[in-house]
Formats: sequence, C-alpha cells, structure tokens
Amino acid sequence: MSTVIPPLPVRDGIPSPQPDRRDGGGRGPRRPRLYVLDGLRLIAALSVVGFHWAGVNLHPEVWGQKPKTLMPTVNAVASYGWTGVQLFFLISGFVICMSCWGRSPREYFVSRVIRLYPAYWFAVIATALVVNYAVTVRPSRKPLSISDVLTNLTMLQRPLWVPEVDGVYWTLWVELRFYLLFAVVAVMGLTYRRVLAFCGIWTIIAVITPYTEIGLLDLLFLPNDAPYFIAGVALYLVYRFGMNPMLLGVIGFSWLLAQNRMHNTLGAYRHEVGFDLSWKVTAGLSAVFFLVMLAAATGVFDRIQWKWLTVAGALTYPVYLLHQEMGWAMIRWGRDHGITPFPLLAMCLAAILLLSWLVHRIVERPLSAWLKRMLDSRTLSLPKLDPPVRRR
Repeated sequence: MSTVIPPLPVRDGIPSPQPDRRDGGGRGPRRPRLYVLDGLRLIAALSVVGFHWAGVNLHPEVWGQKPKTLMPTVNAVASYGWTGVQLFFLISGFVICMSCWGRSPREYFVSRVIRLYPAYWFAVIATALVVNYAVTVRPSRKPLSISDVLTNLTMLQRPLWVPEVDGVYWTLWVELRFYLLFAVVAVMGLTYRRVLAFCGIWTIIAVITPYTEIGLLDLLFLPNDAPYFIAGVALYLVYRFGMNPMLLGVIGFSWLLAQNRMHNTLGAYRHEVGFDLSWKVTAGLSAVFFLVMLAAATGVFDRIQWKWLTVAGALTYPVYLLHQEMGWAMIRWGRDHGITPFPLLAMCLAAILLLSWLVHRIVERPLSAWLKRMLDSRTLSLPKLDPPVRRR
C-alpha cells in the first residue's frame, strides 16, 4: 500500500523540501534508496562496453575483421552503445547534486577524490601493463612511457597533451570540469534558488559559447554535454522538492538542446563505426533516458528495492575504466585460440565483471577509506605556529 504525500507548501514561489527525504528531516516516512540509479549506471556501462567490443569497426585487428562483417546484427545494435555516456552524464548531474547537498566544500572535494581516484589509479597501471607488455592488439598503438603513465595518474592528461592510457578516460576530463563548475555554487551553499539559477546561467552560456569561438569558454562550459548535466541537476531538484512547471521546463529545454547537439556528436562516432548513424535513433534514446530519469526522480521506481543493484552500481566504475584496452586484448587472445565470437564476448564480460568486483573489494574500498581518513578535516590540521616573540 503506497503512502500519499501531502502537497508541498510553497513560500515565495519556492517549494519546501520533500518531507520524506532519506536524511530523516521533516515529517512523513523516508523515501527509499534509489536503487534504480545503480541499475541505470550498470546499463549505461554495459552499453558502452558493447559499443567498444562489438560496435567499433575502426580497429579490425581486434577481431581479425570488422565486427559489422563478423556479426552484423550485433554490430548494428552495439553501434549506438556510446549513448550510454549521455546517460552517465544525466545520472552524474543528479548524484553530484544529491551527494553535495548539505555538505561543506571540503566534504564535497573529499567525496569526489575518494570516489574517482582509487579505482582509477589501479586501472591506469593495469591497463598500461596490458598496452605495453600484453598481446599486441593494435600495432598502431605506441607503448606508453613512464612519464605518460605517471601523468595519467593525475587524471589531467588531456589538458597536459599527454596520450591517455585508455581512450575511455576522455569522459573523466568532462566530469572533472562539471565538478569544477558545480563547486562554484557548492561554495556559496546549495539552495533551491541558487541551484536553479546555476542551471539557467549555465544553459545560456553553453548555448552562446560555440558562437564566440573562444576556446576557453568551450573548455569550461561543455556546450555539447552541458544539457545532460543540467537536466540531471534539475532532476535532483524534482526528487528533493517535487515537480513544478519551472523544473519540468528546465528538463524539457535541456533535452531540446541535447537533441540539437547530437548532430555534432554523431560525426565523431560515425568515424568509429564506419557508417552513418541515425539521428532519430540517438534522439529517441536520449528522450528515453530523460523520461526514465524523470520517472525515477518522481518515485515511479521506488518499489524497486533489489539489494544486488547496490553491488551492480559499485562495479560500474571499474567496468568502465577497465573494459576497453583490456577487453580488446582478451578478444584478441580468445580469437587467436579459436573461440567463436559470442562465447568469447560472454567470457570477456564475465572476466571484466569479476576483475571489477575484485578491484572494488580489494583496491577501491580500502584505499577510499584510507584516503578519507587522510583528507578528513579532523586529522589534517594546520601546523601550530609559535607565538610571536615580544620585543622588549
């Protein structure tokens, strides 16, 4: 039997927070954990895995021939798997706003460091070993220097013009820039008005940035990806404060911009898949992502309380970090040993999931806990200064 939540009080046009927040504040029951977000993250990660393993025709040396020749039906579907990145960005906008609300800027910084770096450091080192010393997957891929690997550990290899250990890491540079932008409003303190103003101002700047031809603006304000992050932030406002016409307008307007920017994105992925991709399909998938996230924010999926989704969500980040170069190496090895495509795909997926679980348990969790202790404000304090010496 579902609980009916009374209408939210509105003061000066601003809705009060949902009374059933998970932090226990206010009246009414707590809303359950959004397990569906963990499931959506897994779907996004697996779609990107499918794209790189079966949708990309740019590297026929992985399979010995182009996937569209080897498995045409799978390739046709997997060629749209890159849209999982857009779903990731939507979820990221939602989750960052949720995890930052009520926290200090320091807590916001610490939460991002301990979330991003432990698994990433392992992935950089492990992938570099595969690229440099494992089976040769792509003859065009040059070995990585020690300096390249060390620079990749900063996650700032793109602005430093250093080759990425794994090509999928480009999205992390996008995420870092979003975190930087959101930190501005986080420092001021998150309120409904400020976050909504942030969404509006960022939307305007992202729209006009391409016409300014100023590279710095393009770098900072992410005109192609901004609509997804902005919509994700607005969706969290829906989750926290309830639906209203203003938030629905922000989300709908963001999708309109997203479908327009999709034309720019398609060009890059056409190069990788080797044929024209349908704007209708990609825009339709984007619309589905927006609608599913809106349903999650409004409580449609609150009944989904499958505990295993928490584990699935925890595996998502390691899967994303490890799957491309390592996956290609495994595919090449399996092909050389005569394993047919579909059993090989299943074996590679099982191996990546197992490795990701091990990374989460053995590397990510203990290293994150250690980093948190190191960065905790209670353990890091300013050095004590000697009292000034008074002159007589």
